This record gives sequence, C-alpha cells and structure tokens, in this order.
Amino acid sequence: MTHWRVSSATLLALALFSCTGAGGDSPLAEPDASRPPDSGTVVDADTQMPDASPLPPDAAPLPPDAAPLPPDAGTGGGSGTSPTYPTQHPRIYIGANRQRLTSALATGRPAATRFRSVVDNWVAGTDYWGFRSWSAALMGQLTADPKYCTKAVAVVEAQVTAAEAAIAAGRAPAVAGDSYLEIGGDIGDLALVYDWCFANLSSTQKSRWIAYANQAVWNVWHPSQAKWGSSTIPWTGWATNDPANNYYYSFLRATMLLGLATRGENSQADAWLTQFRDTKVLGQLVPTFNADLVGGGSREGTGYGTAMNSLFLLYDFWKATTGEDLASKTGHTRASMLTFMHQVMPTLDRFAPTGDQSRDSTAAMFDYQRAYLQELVALFPADPVSPRALTMLAMSSVPQMTQAFNYWGDFLYDSTAAPQPLAGLNTTRYASGIGQLYMRSSWDKNATWVNLIAGPYTQSHAHQDQGSLMIYKEGWLAHDAVIHSHSGLRQETGAHGLVRIDSGGSPVRQIASTISKLVALHTGPGWVYAASDLTPAYKNNPAISKVQREVVYLQPDVVVVYDRVTSAAGTTQTWQLPTPVRPTLAGATATIASNHTLNVRRLVPATATSAVHDYKAADADFGGGFRLDETSAGGDVRHLHVLSIDNSVTSATATGDTTATVVLANGTTVRIAFNRDTVGATLTHGATTTTLAAGVDTLPE
Repeated sequence: MTHWRVSSATLLALALFSCTGAGGDSPLAEPDASRPPDSGTVVDADTQMPDASPLPPDAAPLPPDAAPLPPDAGTGGGSGTSPTYPTQHPRIYIGANRQRLTSALATGRPAATRFRSVVDNWVAGTDYWGFRSWSAALMGQLTADPKYCTKAVAVVEAQVTAAEAAIAAGRAPAVAGDSYLEIGGDIGDLALVYDWCFANLSSTQKSRWIAYANQAVWNVWHPSQAKWGSSTIPWTGWATNDPANNYYYSFLRATMLLGLATRGENSQADAWLTQFRDTKVLGQLVPTFNADLVGGGSREGTGYGTAMNSLFLLYDFWKATTGEDLASKTGHTRASMLTFMHQVMPTLDRFAPTGDQSRDSTAAMFDYQRAYLQELVALFPADPVSPRALTMLAMSSVPQMTQAFNYWGDFLYDSTAAPQPLAGLNTTRYASGIGQLYMRSSWDKNATWVNLIAGPYTQSHAHQDQGSLMIYKEGWLAHDAVIHSHSGLRQETGAHGLVRIDSGGSPVRQIASTISKLVALHTGPGWVYAASDLTPAYKNNPAISKVQREVVYLQPDVVVVYDRVTSAAGTTQTWQLPTPVRPTLAGATATIASNHTLNVRRLVPATATSAVHDYKAADADFGGGFRLDETSAGGDVRHLHVLSIDNSVTSATATGDTTATVVLANGTTVRIAFNRDTVGATLTHGATTTTLAAGVDTLPE
C-alpha cells in the first residue's frame, strides 16, 4: 500500500535493533523515516487499522484488523513449523544461542571481547550515543553478573517513570514522538530487559512496565483512538498498513517483543503475538512482499531501505525463540542478500545512491549496511550465496562495526564459516520489485558497474529517477547528484541521468504511485541488453506520449544508450548525465576525467546543444557536482549515445537515427540497429548477429 508524504530533513535514529530517540543531531543517526505530517489528524482510511472504542492500558485489546491466519497460511516457502512459545524466562533468543555466545566470551573472540568491553564501560558510566539497555541485559544473562541487569533495569525504569509523568500531565510520552517511530527501540528495549532481567524486577515494576507498554502498542494499531491516561491523543496512523515502509518494522518490533517477553503475565500478550505474526507478517507483509518486492530490496531506495535490517533481525529473534522460520515465508528475504551485494560498488566501500540519502548523502558503507548483510547470512547459513557475502563483508571498508552502539552486531553474528570468492556470482542482477538492473564487468575491485532504473515509484523516499543511468569504475563517472547534496533529498528529475522533458520552461515531473517497466532483458557473451518503458512515470501528461530507453552494455567498458522520446510541440528534451567533475565539451563529445575517463559521444541528434550545469553554483544545497546537458526541441526525437571508458572505443558512427557502429579498442566491430518506433534491436558483435526482442530473461544467480 502506498503512503506519500514529503520527506523531512530531520535526522532521527533508526539504529538497527538499538533504535534510539536521542541524538537527532548526531552524524551517526539514520534519517527520519517516511515521515508523516506533524498534525494529529488521521489520514485516509487505507493508511490505518479500523478504529474502535479506546481501551485503558490494562484492558484486553480489540481484535486485529484481519482474521488470524492458520499457522502455515500465506507462506512463500520455508518452515511449516508453528511457533512454540517458551514459558520460562529468559524466553527471547538466548535459549538457542547461549552456548555459542558464552563460548565466544570465554574464548576471547575479538567481537565478543569488544562487545563486553563497551558494555562494561556503559555500565560504569560512559555515555555512548545510541546505546541500548538490552545489551547490558544480554551480558547479565551470559555472565550472571548482577551489575549488568542493575544498570539495564534502572535505565528502562527511568523511561517508564518519565512516561508516567508525561501521562499524568495530560501529555503523550516520548515514545509517541514522530508518529511512534521510536516505539520499536523504546518498547523493544523494555521488553528485552523485562525478559532477560526478570528476576531483578519487583512485581510493581512489572505491572507498571506492562501497562505502559501495552498502551503504547495499542495506540500504534488504533491511531484515531490513541489514549494516554484520560487524554485521547490521536495520531496519523502513518505506515501502520505499509509493510514496505521503515516505520512498520519499528511497530512490528515493539509488538513482537512485548508479546514474547510478557506472555502469561500480560493479558494482552497473546493478542500482540497474533497481531505480529498472523495479522501483520503472514496476513500483510508476506503477501505484499511476494507481490511487490520480487527480487528483494526496498522501494524506499538504498538509504531508508537499509532499515529492513531491523526486520531481518526480528525474523532471527523470532526463530531463535519460537522455532518458526518467518524469514522463508517470503522469497524477498533471501533475494535481498543477492540484490544488496549487487548494490555495493566493486570497491566495496559504497553502495548505489538510490532514493533519499539523508544520513550520509555520499552513500558510503557504514555499520547499517554491514548489519543488513550479516543478518541475512545468519538467516541463511547454508545458502551458497552466504559464504560469498562473508567475503564481501571481510573485504569491505567496514570489516567490523565502527560505532560502539553497534558492536552487538558483530558479537551476535560472528560467523566462523569459510568465505568463498565473489567471482562465483553472476555479474548481472535484475530486481523486478524495485525496478533495478545492476550490471558489472566482474567482481574485481577495479570492475565497471552500471545501473539502469525502471520500475515502481511508490514510496516517499524514492526519486523521480525512472530511466536513470549510473556508471562506476574505481569511483563515480556518472551518478546521482544526491551524492553532492547536503540534504540527501534531491528527488527531482534534474538530479538524475535521464532524458528530462521541459514544458512551459519547467521540468515535467515523474508522478508517484506509477510503475515503469523493464520490457526486455537478454544477455550474451560479453554483452547485456535491456529495454525500458518509462512512459507510465509521467501518468498521461499531455506533454509526453513516449519515453523509452534501451541500453546495450558491452563488457567491460562500453555502454550504448538509445532513447525514444515523443513530446508535445513547445517542449524541449534534455539528455542529461550527472557527473562528479566538470565535463569537457568538444563538439558532440563530452569527456569526464575522474579516476578513469568517460567519453560520451552523441551520435543523434546532431543538432542538440551541449552545455554543463554546475549544481553548486545553481543551488546552495549542493556542495559540488556537474551535469552534462544536451538539449534539443521536443517532438518525436531519438537520442543515440556511446559511452566508453578509458579509450575502449576507437570510433563510433551513426546510420540514420537508429544504428550505431562501434569499433572497440581490441579491433572488434559492434553494430547495433535499434528499432525506431518499437522496442527491439539487432546486435552484430563480431561475426555473431542476435535479434533482441521484448521479453525478460530469468538470469542465473
């Protein structure tokens, strides 16, 4: 389900499983998630669960918004085992992992030693940004040293006491802030400390903690009736029915952990478990992911999409606690491991900057990306892709967690499996659910990487980038201009490598809730062919009747791009390419000299006017970056370009406005004759001729 809002530039933490509401100004903070308006009004009906009469904190919750599914309903594969709920504390996670974790501590494995050290420092008074009490509670369980639970209980008690004071004053407590974004962190922390430090809590504390947590979780799922004390304080219900939105995973975390931790001691716990498992995961998330996210990944992009690591962590904690494998109920989970690996640049220090990048606009690898892949490996330890993922982690720019509040990730997911070379993976990956095609020349660090976007534009953190092209070789050659922005939120067409259409002097927008399509994908020896129809992105705008882009990637270093664009009289068409350095123009050729040199030869149209746009000079939000602009009058226009790296092409010529003849540096002649008006082409590569027609091939992994 799509919820569309304008992003806020506020930095709030989504620090994986240790979500925190503190430190909004910290450079480590994840961006505020798909943020709703600040008003307390309820949004339209499809964004929330049905409301009912408000309940006091200790009352039984209302039935969930859908009938519970039988244990195996809605599955997309994986274990058919129904959950078994432990009755003795500690219930969550530890039972299945105690021996492994205590052994790591006893034998002094580096990740365990680092984790213990930071927990000891925190207990002694060191203030680590983003650190959560559950880490100390975990150490209390593994070591039986009472100092850990003493500190953890005190910190959660302070949260509850502060909430009670706010409620007594007629206000919503902090957990309700930013549309309950931090409920996963706050109530999740409470639940884990409750479970892991159960013996340290008085009966009064247990009752107070449960009452507060019950009301918080109930309020999430009943937004217009949300109640604190005697005050009804409604909120928007943002993302409560959108499994593709990162807020949703915070809501799930609070609901799941509270149910598991307090079952048998909390009259509402069974309802929370039903809400988590049957209504939300099996009844909503699984069918949504199976329908919309084939191939893995997130439609929010690679910035906010990394928040799915918190979902993967819930899968792991649920399986360790109940024995049920929720991760395999949808193919999305495993597919996300492969898709993420293709999103990482060959240099293994950054990732594709798709969508909003408000935590770090440069899309550099960080702890969050490390955790994302670690958790997927843990969920699929016997999968043939997992040892290759371990190699990527070990060779990346983040071979271990860099921030103290994330050290738990290396401790929990300290794999002893033998890595395998990345070279065993296919060099092309198509994730249809997010509309991303990734191509590379090899899995070496000096490989060329190419990305074409053609798919859904259905989340608020996604960009107007349908048809966009990016190229990387030991650094960016053609990219998304968001990299140079201070905000990381530049969504407009002018920030992307596509054909921009201007009408009335302004760019024609791509429209949310539309789905462009990759209509052809074929591969052969040394080449990849893809064709996309981007017309739907403009949603029947009368100024545009056709936008199609076809790409032939000649591995390793040549990309031929053919665009069919038909726009109304009075419009202009600008073939544009954002670049990290200023392009040098010489007639119909532009040269981008960065770590490597990218030559852009315009074969068609001959009459286009070339220019360079300086992002920083034009807009204070940018700290650098340029854009190659090739502008021509609107109408039924064809654009034909040959992009080559490091003199890999000796000549490129056009026949009419459909055919490119390219002579490669190795002497091979490649002729590509595109159909003028319909998708398709004929590729002659040396002595071999291939007809390229519509149809998307299924690629091996």
